[in-house]
Amino acid sequence: MLGRLATDQAIRNRFRQAPALALRELMALGLELSPVELAALEAIDPAAIQRFAQALDARLQKALLVSATGAESGAPQGEEKAR
Repeated sequence: MLGRLATDQAIRNRFRQAPALALRELMALGLELSPVELAALEAIDPAAIQRFAQALDARLQKALLVSATGAESGAPQGEEKAR
């Protein structure tokens, strides 16, 4: 879960806006969390995750696809391109 948050900008953006919803989206993809883990992750400061993500090698990051209007693509995991 933390790995996905750290390496996927689209998920980080959703987490920043609505942490509980973003985590539930990841759980729907098959990532399992106990209620205690879910509560702990919901309490993480999104800025801390962003700082951690910026410290990672760019080759580990997923690129955020942006349309001509500048909107996030929201494409499922398999449709995003790696940097």
